[in-house]
Amino acid sequence: MDTNTEKKPYVCEECNQSFHQKDNLANHMLIHTGKIPHVCEICKRSFSQKYKLNQHMLSHTGEKPYVCEVCKKSFSQKGGLYMHVLLHTGEKPHVCEVCKKSFSRKSGLYMHMLIHTGEKHHMCEVCKKSFIEKSKLINHMLVHTGEKPHVCEVCRKSFIQKGHLNDHMRVHTGEKPHVCKVCNKSFNRKSGLYTHMFIHTGEKYHMCEVCKKSFIEKSKLKNHMFIHTGEKPYVCVVCMKSFRQKSVLNQHMLVHTGEKPHVCEICKKSFSQRSSLNKHLVIHSGDKLYVCEVCKKSFNQKCSVKKHKLIHTGDKPYVCEVCKKSFIQKSGLNNHMLIHTMKKPHVCKVCKKLFMEKKSLNNHMLIHTQEKLHMCEVCHKSFSRKSNLNEHMRIHTGDKPYVCEVCKMLFSRKRNLNEHMLYHTGEKLHVCEVCNKSFSQNCKLNLHMLIHTGQKSHVCEVCKKSFSQKGHLIEHMLIHTGEKPHVCEVCKKSFSRKSNLNEHMLIHTGEKPHVCEVCKKLFSRKRNLNEHMLVHIGEKLHVCEVCKKSFRQS
Repeated sequence: MDTNTEKKPYVCEECNQSFHQKDNLANHMLIHTGKIPHVCEICKRSFSQKYKLNQHMLSHTGEKPYVCEVCKKSFSQKGGLYMHVLLHTGEKPHVCEVCKKSFSRKSGLYMHMLIHTGEKHHMCEVCKKSFIEKSKLINHMLVHTGEKPHVCEVCRKSFIQKGHLNDHMRVHTGEKPHVCKVCNKSFNRKSGLYTHMFIHTGEKYHMCEVCKKSFIEKSKLKNHMFIHTGEKPYVCVVCMKSFRQKSVLNQHMLVHTGEKPHVCEICKKSFSQRSSLNKHLVIHSGDKLYVCEVCKKSFNQKCSVKKHKLIHTGDKPYVCEVCKKSFIQKSGLNNHMLIHTMKKPHVCKVCKKLFMEKKSLNNHMLIHTQEKLHMCEVCHKSFSRKSNLNEHMRIHTGDKPYVCEVCKMLFSRKRNLNEHMLYHTGEKLHVCEVCNKSFSQNCKLNLHMLIHTGQKSHVCEVCKKSFSQKGHLIEHMLIHTGEKPHVCEVCKKSFSRKSNLNEHMLIHTGEKPHVCEVCKKLFSRKRNLNEHMLVHIGEKLHVCEVCKKSFRQS
């Protein structure tokens, strides 16, 4: 008869576990009595049973007599070999009676059962958090001590848990051992594969009770709940800015450390975020993966095609609660709100200048604090920041990497592209509080304000004439110097102002961009159109002071 089906007549009176043989019961009783008679002479560790001492001795000798016939891996204990063989056979003999999940090891089933019972025996004495496994408590304690005992030998980065170090090592090796059986996509972490499988099954177990949105992972639901509660529990210790997600805080910290761990293998440019590197790689590949279904225009970023589609739908989802003005982009609404609040909470301690945003103050502080260490090798102009030097270099190289997706106009600076986009959207975020005239750019509003204040701070040292704008003073100085730096390439005629040269070029091109809306007559100059319009309205602005006869033109 199979010994597995035989009755076990020897029963422990303490825990009711039964045994086939009396000797086995006697050995088992040592667990309850606390007697551990078998002692290792090398390390003095003691065991309740002789065979366990014998197995332990193999750890000192290094002997591994039990060899797997499939992969030749060896083990010091027979039980270790048995458990290993289950990896090859795929057998999981231990089944949970509650949810029918199966396990290759009995210990795995035991730990799993604690999920159903809710038992957490191991409690942290510092924060009172409890854990199912003692090993999890031990790892958790490192959070309080700050200890990171597991160090990467390649880059010296340290980790609290050995498992995290193992996962990290795959960054250096490129190994992705966990493969999806459906689509063959590979992952460096088992948890990544586990989460990925829900894409194929469509399962989403975790539902938000507020808006009924469901999530594959419980952690994603937890982060989502912060949207409803408004809670931002992750705080930057440097600038005190708070975040809903720890991952976003970790990315933010790179701003303070200056670390850019993600490097492009083609041009060696580095990025603080992986997503930024992915976007950058599209430049090299030329791929434009996202296509507008309406006009078939393609984009290399998903967010770009999403914003582009709003042009077709006319949708402006971001609405100002004060004046009900709507915007295509959230950033547009945020900038607009500053018009209503006019708050400038960030003050420069050196010159007392006010700023609406902390980052604007930080950039401003470089004027007072930082040396200009980054020098242009072409014109020897120096800059306090490397990014400013890179931006400046485009003047010499002619590089214009920022493209308007509407009209394909190129820009050397991203902020110039952003300002340009306001022409397409029609947004004018900057409003004059005196006359309510609005402007697309803050600098234009500042110049406009000089009309109301009458301030003319830029004075010509030759004739003492004053100007509200520095650019106007520079142009005025050309009268005194006689300099005409803007030369026509066709006829070599020179001009003191660039605008005059542009106007002159229309003679050569024959272009007449200014159209009368009444009779469709074309004009090369705007002022000629304005004078022509007087014909239609009958107005005569120029009056002779002697006989009072009026004329349309001076």
